[in-house]
Amino acid sequence: MLMRNLAAKIALTPMMIIVAVVYVGCILWTFRTSFTSSRVLPTYDFVGWDQYAALFRSTRWIVSLENMFIFGAAYILGCLIVGYLMAIFIDQRVRGENTLRTIYLYPHAMSFIVTGLIWQWMLNPTLGLQDFVRNLGWESFSFNWIVDRDLAIFTVAIAGIWHGSGFVMALLLAGLRGIDAEIWKVSKIDGIPAWRMYIQVILPILLPMVLTCVFLLSAQAVKSFDIVVAMTNGGPGIATEVPAKYVMDYLFERSNIGRATAAATVMLVMVISIAAPLLYLRSFRKERQSGAGK
Repeated sequence: MLMRNLAAKIALTPMMIIVAVVYVGCILWTFRTSFTSSRVLPTYDFVGWDQYAALFRSTRWIVSLENMFIFGAAYILGCLIVGYLMAIFIDQRVRGENTLRTIYLYPHAMSFIVTGLIWQWMLNPTLGLQDFVRNLGWESFSFNWIVDRDLAIFTVAIAGIWHGSGFVMALLLAGLRGIDAEIWKVSKIDGIPAWRMYIQVILPILLPMVLTCVFLLSAQAVKSFDIVVAMTNGGPGIATEVPAKYVMDYLFERSNIGRATAAATVMLVMVISIAAPLLYLRSFRKERQSGAGK
């Protein structure tokens, strides 16, 4: 057994070195570069917090942060609600369960680029849903959210919910299938409605899986780029601008590496600030459960 573990560690050593050099090294390089005045090419002068000060003076950056929080809140909450409802529906042992699972999970198999293009066409006022309904005879019908500065970010969230709900459904359905059957028998004896069981009893049991979904969806919301580019390209104006697009624009179009790396570092800090409390809560729950078991 000892030799087997040693062989496994030796086999994994090259990958661990690659991870340390490529991933950790790039993170450290990005952090270091964010304190320089790098433009087209990286330089190694030191300008302190100038890039961060300029970043938070930028209206475009502030708007992108606001959009990220709006998109993230709608995206995470929508995915959790729709995914949980789909999981509850399939948990009723409906006919064609395998087919329904495949249909619900299929959007998640597509990239965000493809999802964005599909919804961009569907919501286009001159080509999609609005045009289709008007051709049916309802000429006053209007659904132009994608070109409305106040509502465009919600169209991106709708597309994201369509993409991510199946993933949440799959995780929560696995949790539902692991619920002890005795809980349901007791609820039937006590006459507790099923909807109350799913909300007040089952949902707290599934809290670790819900936290996992929140963490994964939060990370996806912070780094959302492709779906925004595919649907709106940040428009109208900067109404759907997000931090990831800001970073890519300053990195490649505006040739300002210093500003781009400063924005990327802020994004990393946001991901860590989301992940740390969730991971701590999960570990705390495990310790409490193990302590109760003793």
